[in-house]
This record gives sequence, structure tokens and C-alpha cells, in this order.
Amino acid sequence: MEVKIEDDKDMEYFPMRADRKGKVGGRPIQAILQEATGQLGLAGIENPRLEAEVLLAHVLKVSRIELFTRWDEEVPESVSREFQALLARRARREPLAYLIGAREFWSLNFLVNRDVLIPRPETEFVIEAALRYVQGAARIIDVGTGSGNIAICLAKELPKVHIYAVDISWAALVVARQNAAYHRVASRITFLQSDLVSAFAPRFSSKLIDCLVSNPPYISSAEIATLAPEISVFEPRLALDGGSDGLDCLRRLIGEGKGVLKAGGRVILEMGCGQREALVREFQDQGYEVEEIVADYAGIDRVIVARLDS
Repeated sequence: MEVKIEDDKDMEYFPMRADRKGKVGGRPIQAILQEATGQLGLAGIENPRLEAEVLLAHVLKVSRIELFTRWDEEVPESVSREFQALLARRARREPLAYLIGAREFWSLNFLVNRDVLIPRPETEFVIEAALRYVQGAARIIDVGTGSGNIAICLAKELPKVHIYAVDISWAALVVARQNAAYHRVASRITFLQSDLVSAFAPRFSSKLIDCLVSNPPYISSAEIATLAPEISVFEPRLALDGGSDGLDCLRRLIGEGKGVLKAGGRVILEMGCGQREALVREFQDQGYEVEEIVADYAGIDRVIVARLDS
């Protein structure tokens, strides 16, 4: 699993900040970028030029495109030092999204830091599936909300729903609340600290939920060490580690979901490569009907949708 830049839009800084004009006395943008590209290339970064441009645009507080209109402009020494510090961190494989503090998902910008998993394009398939099945004034629970990306996107797409966004990490919930406020959907999302749904059922009426959605930890413990440093070293292990076979949290969600779902309610889960058969069996054993398996753009089974029998 590699960390990739999907497109320029992913890298817009968040929130927007005032421009910092270059001044005589520093080095030209073109020369700085050429040197930075070499540094990142030697560090094994897949798209060194693009990432160098993104980081420099971030410290200059301009869009990446604006760099090309200011090619010969000299960068102040203070800004250059800030850029070099970020460049060194990226060369140590700290994710670009953490360095600039943002990630694009579902065409929206989300604040991210090391307390939350960086949203991936694959998780958009969870959003798409939920939009096919959820209608009207439904109640949705997003388990392991992280940055809040799933809950917030669904709140924006489905104006009549109310969403319960839960996470075991209080620090992650702080980030999710900030994102909900920024996107003006905080009034329709209830945030709750909980280990999966364990704290939800005692607090709210049972069998309240129409749809449970989640991008849970689904990587096996042994596999994590083999992943890119951006993931294995920097992203929160709690959001990655799914136990010996990667299915610990998925199994728990299927079982615990029965305590909060209405009859006929649905579970929509992101899953990992090769987990389809085990999850289909688990859903069937727990009294669900599997309705849909969704493959991602690489042809990997990525999302499973199941309905709780009445």
C-alpha cells in the first residue's frame, strides 16, 4: 500500500491563508524546487516534483498553480527555512497530508493530523453505497469516525438524516468536530466516544439506527510492518490494526450492530483484499442478508452491504 497524490486538488491547504510574497534576497522558486525534487527523489518519494511544489505552495500560502507564474521570484530566507523543515520531515516519510494539515475527500477539504487516519479514495465507495440505500429522515451511525469524513459527507449529501459519529479516540473526535463545524453540519452530527458501539446502546434507545457505516481497522497485525513508512510509522495504529487476520473489528461490528439496528437496517463496511468470503459467512451466521459487494477501481472487493433480517 503506497501513499499517492491523487491530483492537485488533494493538496490545497486548509483553511485558506494570506499570501506571502517573495522578496529580493532569497533564492528563486525554480532553483528551490529543483533542489527539493532531488532531495525527495533520493528519499524514495514517488512523485517528488509534485510534492515539492505542494509543500512550497503551502509555505508561501498560494495555490500550486501560482508557483508557475512566479517562477523567478525569490523566496525570503525565513520562508525557505520553513520549507526546508517540512521537506526534511517528508524525506523521513511523514505523510504530506499531515505536513500541510489537510486532505481532500469527496471533493471536500478535511483537517487531518496524526490523531486520525488520512482519508483514502477507496472509502468514497462507502459513501456511494450509503447513498443508494439511505433515504429520508434516517439515523446513521459512523463507527470509527476518525476525521469525520464519512459522517460529514453523508450529512451534506442527505440533509434529512441525523448521524451519530463515534470513535474510541477522544483526540480523533476533536478533529472530527472541527471538520463538522467547518462544513456546517455539526448540528446534525452527535459525537460520542465509544469502543465501537459499546457506549452507544446504553445512552440511546436500542434499535434506533437505520444504517451502520464504518471504515474499521482491517489490516492484519503482521502486515502493518510491511507497509510504507507513511502508514506503518506515522498513521495511528489503532485505526489500522485489525488483529491476526484483520477481521477483529469487522466481526465485532457485525455482532454489535444487531443491538443498535432496526429490523431491516443495514451495515455498510469497508474491507480489505481477500476478506470477502469470511465476512459473507459472518454476516449470514449473524442473521444478515448480504445484498451487495462493491469492488474498487483496482477490482478489489472493497465494500460489503448487508441487511439485518426482520
